[in-house]
Amino acid sequence: MATYRAALIGAGIIARNHLDALGRLQELTASAVADTDELKGRQVASEYGITHYPDYKEMVIKERPDIVIIALPHHLHEACAVWCAEQGCHLLLEKPMALKVSECNAILDAVASSHVKLMVGHTQHYWPANLQAKELIQSGKLGKLIAIHDTRHLFYYGDGRPSWFFEKDKAGGGILMNLGAHSIDKIQWLTSSRVKSVKASLTYEGRIGDVEGSGCIFLQTTSNVTAVIIQSGYEGVAKDETELIFSNGMAKLISAKGMWVSKGGQYEQVKPIVKEDPFVLQFKDLLRAIQCDQDPDSSGVYARSVIAALEAVYHSDEKGVEISVEPK
Repeated sequence: MATYRAALIGAGIIARNHLDALGRLQELTASAVADTDELKGRQVASEYGITHYPDYKEMVIKERPDIVIIALPHHLHEACAVWCAEQGCHLLLEKPMALKVSECNAILDAVASSHVKLMVGHTQHYWPANLQAKELIQSGKLGKLIAIHDTRHLFYYGDGRPSWFFEKDKAGGGILMNLGAHSIDKIQWLTSSRVKSVKASLTYEGRIGDVEGSGCIFLQTTSNVTAVIIQSGYEGVAKDETELIFSNGMAKLISAKGMWVSKGGQYEQVKPIVKEDPFVLQFKDLLRAIQCDQDPDSSGVYARSVIAALEAVYHSDEKGVEISVEPK
């Protein structure tokens, strides 16, 4: 069995999800972590018995990993991904892929010319409840899917969130760039289509920063499904729920908990399926792509479509009109 060495760039909160998943896979082994924050980097390295480097380029040159996991602030994605691809590393790049489509294109060009694989971390594709929902849509049991209502409320301005999240030049946006990427990805993936147009209205009432704190998006997909996304990062009641409206019924999806289907005017929970951790499944998908020379489910081209939709969201809010999303 071939074993691939993986190195992590960025020792933030998501780092442990990746390292825990690596520890569950025989084909993968973690070798090192790089972070400019010595305390944070050394703590993660100590917990997982790997080497810490303050500079990711030094780490890649010395460790020569097969796979690099990039979990950096959004504005650093392009430069880091391009350089690592040029070193011959396969990439698992955290979402969002980059700040804008032009940066996504630069990453895709580097990956293609270096003949390496790129996966972007859209983990919505691997949650068990989401897999059940996609199967339900494809089965036609509730008729034709006609609309989706996706709601996400989460206090975005807590003290634990790093300050760069509130700087548009570094984060690309606020709650919609961060959590909205999940919603757009979920809608595209569930419907096996792409967003073709958006009309958005955002608000900027947060106590810090220059990014949006809420937004309402009306969008249409290339499969002619209409969707509404409502997100708020202001104080309130946390909520993460997606309703699927069919011609013969409804379903409610709470990705981390399960799926409910309408029956007799009420929702009844569908028996959950048991699947491996989404981060483990994500790595398995990347390994298949490397071993079989194919694109992973969340390829760079796919992830670019999410950024294209998000660009349209911000343009729509600025101009006050519906914006078409150019097919890529």
